[in-house]
Amino acid sequence: MIGLSWDAVRLSLHVVAATIWVGGQLVLAALVPVLRGAGGDTVRLAARRFNTVAWPAFAVLVATGVWNVVAERHHLHGAYRTTLVVKLAVVVLSGGAAALHVRARTAAARGIWGGLTGVAALTALVLGVLLAG
Repeated sequence: MIGLSWDAVRLSLHVVAATIWVGGQLVLAALVPVLRGAGGDTVRLAARRFNTVAWPAFAVLVATGVWNVVAERHHLHGAYRTTLVVKLAVVVLSGGAAALHVRARTAAARGIWGGLTGVAALTALVLGVLLAG
């Protein structure tokens, strides 16, 4: 049997949290047109429910991201460092845009902030894959 290491725990938590944060946004975005058809506050209620798992997942992403940096500190030079700095910037952008999306009062603002949140989250995911490779 393969032994369980702290590296496996760290990376698994990071991947699960990314799956919720990024994948959940994609799923919710795909469901919004159908939810609008249901009428009433359905979209708002679904978004609120998603937020109850998305924000804790984002917190786990940040915590395990810090853990990743500490664990991989020997790589913190050259292209790896540059990629990491860019990833950190898009993670901050994703979280900030998501916070503004939640507070937006108009459909246009929700669309802009939601789109920026999703693009930044997907960018962070791709950069994370590059860092792992």
